[in-house]
Amino acid sequence: MSDSAIGHSAPTAPSFEFDAVADRLQWSSTKWEKYRGQDVIPLWIADMDFPAAPAIQDAIAAHVRHGNYGYMAPPRELARLLVDDHASRYGWEVQPEWIVWLPGLVLGINLAVRTCCAPGERAVSFSPVYPPFLSAPGIQERGLVDVPLRPTNAAGTEFTIDFAALEAALQASPAARLLLLCHPHNPLGRLFTREELDGLAALCERHDLHVCSDEVHCDLILDEGATHVPFAKLLAERSPRLLARTITLHGPGKTYNIAGLGIAWAIIPDAGLRQRFKAAMGRLVPDPCCFGFTALKAAFLHGEPWRQALLATLRRNRDRVSAALARMGLPHTHPEVSYLTWIDARALAAQVGSPAAWFERHGVGLSDGADFGRPGYLRLNFAAPPSLLEEALQRMERALARRTEPFAPDASAAAALFA
Repeated sequence: MSDSAIGHSAPTAPSFEFDAVADRLQWSSTKWEKYRGQDVIPLWIADMDFPAAPAIQDAIAAHVRHGNYGYMAPPRELARLLVDDHASRYGWEVQPEWIVWLPGLVLGINLAVRTCCAPGERAVSFSPVYPPFLSAPGIQERGLVDVPLRPTNAAGTEFTIDFAALEAALQASPAARLLLLCHPHNPLGRLFTREELDGLAALCERHDLHVCSDEVHCDLILDEGATHVPFAKLLAERSPRLLARTITLHGPGKTYNIAGLGIAWAIIPDAGLRQRFKAAMGRLVPDPCCFGFTALKAAFLHGEPWRQALLATLRRNRDRVSAALARMGLPHTHPEVSYLTWIDARALAAQVGSPAAWFERHGVGLSDGADFGRPGYLRLNFAAPPSLLEEALQRMERALARRTEPFAPDASAAAALFA
């Protein structure tokens, strides 16, 4: 199938609506329900305040008009669309039989832990990180080896994998069986370099680790010219044996803002590992929502022009956020990928306690870094209409300006956290 057939090129770029502020409380949006009845702008949970692509809306509307919402098998052409998409975007030749459809990615992380780690064994991850990476091992009654990422600048906004600490942790934890990799990284909004990925590949080979790589943010790259390399593809280049130890998680929920439709997938090349993963699903895991399959097919076929327009909007929002946070004196990331900015608010925390609770009292709801393994940090979701985002940033700026005590960020504090 050609690239144009799966939506990877278009002769013109149609206009899409990213400026309107919709009433999401009308449909009980989780993001907005948290602050129902309060004057708080929610910039916390990772979904976007943009309507889904018109092509997706049209496809679902047609499905609704059909009137039958019973159990639905994956459309016969969907696996081939996914295979063609991965070949076109990433140069990765996936086989249709490798695909396991899922109703969600957090579920996939838990299934990977259960599949790859026996009771008493452990999974390895890097904090700060998306909270389920830290909670899934315990939920599945397995252990966690948390290896903090190493800050590489005084402001504490740039991080890399600490390979020395990782090697030492694995030497001290012979029961480690699984690497849980968030790639691209949430909440840091960064792509790991090829050097880092090669280092991880060599380490997985030395320690005979399975890998579960959550790559759900990989189609939201903001930096021009940057590319995503599926970790399983890189491992396959080293050895077919390494490819056989991989689980790659992905889905359209973040890219197309359809997380509520419950559609995702795991790519598991090895038949034995795939069978164990399905066995872990047992009779507990439901099939994806019928509308999820419909939406995914529309995204593959017709979603690319909307995605490109979305990326342009997110780039502008990212730059707006960075400029505002710089004025506020809050060290922060300038994310390469996705719509999440990671903020070092530890100096503020020393004065006000929880920065998340303090900003919430001043009308802005942010994610608390403690949930990601880093108290004193914040995560800001900038996937919002520009007017709404601007109002939230102005509230933050006014709150800091009204403080009776001067706010003086300590750039040297980052090193102390990891000392």
